[in-house]
Amino acid sequence: MQPETSTTRLIATLLVCLFLAGCGARPVTGALQVSEEDAPGTTKHDILIVSTREKDERPGTYFNGERSMLANYAEAEISVPPGHAAGQIEWPNAAPGNPATDFTAREASYLKDRAAWKADLNKRLMAKPKSERSVFLFIHGYNTLFAEGLYRFTQFVHDSGFTGVPVHFSWASRGSLTDYVYDLNSALVARTALQQTVADIADSKAENIFILAHSMGNWLMMETARQLPIKERLQLDRRVTQVILAAPDIDIDVFKEQLMAMGKPSKPFVILVSEDDRALNISQRIAGGKSRVGSYGDGKELAELGAIVINLTSIKGSDVTNHSKFAEIAAAAPQLADVLSQQDLTSFDPNGPNQIGQAGQDLGSFVLSTAQVAVTLPTALITLPISLASGRR
Repeated sequence: MQPETSTTRLIATLLVCLFLAGCGARPVTGALQVSEEDAPGTTKHDILIVSTREKDERPGTYFNGERSMLANYAEAEISVPPGHAAGQIEWPNAAPGNPATDFTAREASYLKDRAAWKADLNKRLMAKPKSERSVFLFIHGYNTLFAEGLYRFTQFVHDSGFTGVPVHFSWASRGSLTDYVYDLNSALVARTALQQTVADIADSKAENIFILAHSMGNWLMMETARQLPIKERLQLDRRVTQVILAAPDIDIDVFKEQLMAMGKPSKPFVILVSEDDRALNISQRIAGGKSRVGSYGDGKELAELGAIVINLTSIKGSDVTNHSKFAEIAAAAPQLADVLSQQDLTSFDPNGPNQIGQAGQDLGSFVLSTAQVAVTLPTALITLPISLASGRR
């Protein structure tokens, strides 16, 4: 018998994770079959979609995991059941599902082209009061089927109480653990389309722009930002209100180089890390043992690069991989954003007494005048270790 190789062990680990994570069939096809059944108490969310996935004509599917070299555009209305539990996705046992108990597609259609998508975006923004003319752009991660990314984003929009226009950027992940390299290359293929999408949002009627990337979606986002001409990057930097990197699947050395190449952003990135992220631990093994940003233990170092680091290790994840903890704190996102926005985040010394989690302080003692806001946060968030951006480079 040949000795067990590291590759064999890695494959075994991947298969175990797949088995543990696979609670029922995944929505490869048909998940967006439309339900017209009436269900009082549901909440509907209209999502605009940009995708570099190949169109899929199978009923209720819309996009698969293969690549399209041109961006495609669509829209979908997803309803959330009245008994929804925060942080969860109530998947139907079979499409189209029961809107009284399940996340359910209520409408879905392709849009003609980029011009039609931009017109639709502005129409939606102008239909809202000025205070709600915000765009929330979500970029999903590795091993994500189209419907999975769309429903996860809907869950975050719903739980966070976001009232602006949600935009889902769906790049061509095959939704398979064994297609890591394919997904990585698909993310790179999507850079131009993401650049166009961010430019279109920045050129829209939006008053505020929020960007949330998850897992390998951060690699796509950072590489897109890095390839921007300096003038365009600075213009976008002024338009974007906040960028959140959730569980970034990026080599720590690559991330440092990306930040150094781009220069310190005027508004620090918010990075959500968790040292018990099993998916990123596997990614680290695939990548030759190099630490991933999303499971990196040195929040102080990341803060010195110009980031706000929020450590979610103490929060219990809803899946065995602990890779989607960002979904668990969606309901507290508005309060957390308020706390962060009321501080001068660029003036803190990461080596000084205001270094939360490094000097024994917690969020409650940090906010001082905003303690009333902090009290409304879940108990787990009150003691989240947070490392603040340094004013120095």
